[in-house]
Amino acid sequence: MTQKSSVRVRFAPSPTGMLHIGGARTAIYNWAFARKSGGSFVLRIEDTDPTRSTEENTQIILRAMRWLGLDWDEGPEVGGKCGPYFQTQRSETYLAALEKLKEAKAVYPCFCTKEELDAKRAKAEAEEGGYAGYDGTCRHLSLEDAQARIDAGEPHVWRLAVPKDRGPIEFDDAVYGHMSFPSDVIDDMIIQRTDGTFTYNFAVVCDDTNMEISHVIRGDDHLPNTPKQILIYEALGKEIPVFAHLPMILGEDGKKLSKRHGATNVEEYRDRGYLPDAMVNYLALLGWSLDGETTVIPRDTLCSSFSLERINKKHSIFDEKKLDWMNGVYIREMDASSWVLAAAPWLAQAKIDGNNVAAGITIAPTPTKEEQLSALKITRVPGCDVDAQIWQQALRDVSDNADFYENLYPLVAERLVRFDEIPAKLAYMFWKANVCLDQKSVDKVLLKEGARADEALSICRGVLEGLSGDWNEDDAMQACRSLGDAAGIKPKQLLQPLRVAVAGNMVSPPLFESIKLLDMNDVLARIDGVCAKVFG
Repeated sequence: MTQKSSVRVRFAPSPTGMLHIGGARTAIYNWAFARKSGGSFVLRIEDTDPTRSTEENTQIILRAMRWLGLDWDEGPEVGGKCGPYFQTQRSETYLAALEKLKEAKAVYPCFCTKEELDAKRAKAEAEEGGYAGYDGTCRHLSLEDAQARIDAGEPHVWRLAVPKDRGPIEFDDAVYGHMSFPSDVIDDMIIQRTDGTFTYNFAVVCDDTNMEISHVIRGDDHLPNTPKQILIYEALGKEIPVFAHLPMILGEDGKKLSKRHGATNVEEYRDRGYLPDAMVNYLALLGWSLDGETTVIPRDTLCSSFSLERINKKHSIFDEKKLDWMNGVYIREMDASSWVLAAAPWLAQAKIDGNNVAAGITIAPTPTKEEQLSALKITRVPGCDVDAQIWQQALRDVSDNADFYENLYPLVAERLVRFDEIPAKLAYMFWKANVCLDQKSVDKVLLKEGARADEALSICRGVLEGLSGDWNEDDAMQACRSLGDAAGIKPKQLLQPLRVAVAGNMVSPPLFESIKLLDMNDVLARIDGVCAKVFG
């Protein structure tokens, strides 16, 4: 057997659903290993499940891979020397491999019916302490008898004849170390079914062989398949690749990651406003580390430093709070123009939400904690409950008035962890003269006994009305404070009412920086309207 001259790895998802977090991490590790080694990253679609594999799911996977920035060297839409890259298009290669095994007498036809096998299983479980696998009934048929039954059209499968004197199946896993499996517990597995289709273990070995895959990096749920696949490699006379099995990603409760833990597929995280670089960084750290300390790792560093040796054997815990923190770090490291480009859909949604506020001054109930958490998971992407024409107009406004939107970045950069928070944080910037007051803020700030909120708003309004030209935010705030001190009103009592009158809430981005970006006539109209609504 010839030694493979270069690193070739593959990511082989099944298009039976979306690209989930565990699959994304596997793809990242394969991609990073290929980039580190100067090798090739192959994308192969294992679409042999006819009831669940769909073209739509394939496109979802490809879209998620592109969003993550995991470019593949060979595969769908790219091509390559080892195509086609869909299993359903590779039947001829499986047939050729099967013929080779027939010639080597490494396989045999099995005519046992499902009913016969079920009866043997039931008998073994009832009388013999458990089912030990296929008993090899048809293995002992003469070649003549077997061929006569095939010629007569009798339904059959083809099984691999596991060598009786094989001994333990051993290999060195790049993550788990030396592994050993007894071969005598592996029965003669089916490689071609009665309907002519091929089983997973056989197809995947044929594909990896024909695509010259040097390293198989995959989840440890495939570890039980490995000794079976090694037997097929040996029967075909092919070189066995290096295996690296990745520990599972678990939820915070220590159980397998699932919907009960929240979002589980890549596009859900995209739609909630996570950055692809942050996702790649975070997922890479679920089982691998650069040095045991560094957490923010740019993808070029990941590509130059990734190694299989630093993959941890322990299962990883998916902590969304840590992902939020990391996403916030990446947001703060962006420049304003890049932020506007990446956040455009959510900025458009903020404009639409702001424009939809009813004319005049309205008071809305403060959302409950559950409602706030639910709102953060609303998908803020094009077409979200918005007329297409209105949506396109809002997106066009983000593009046409990029300077204005870039000025919004400093208002929220330090407080933002995901883009889907943008609409709630910035809708007030598009209210014009209208205000949607938060009931809790009205009660705690404007109507609190002894607050003197009406006086505070009158003082601040006078200062704002007198501003002209390129006024300075700090000077304006200090002028308000000076007048407030003279009137015996503390700074917080003075400025909180103004914040509520301008932004509708006692919690908002920086106040005077916001006012500087707004039309002053609209700001004054908001103050007047709030005073009339709340104080009569």
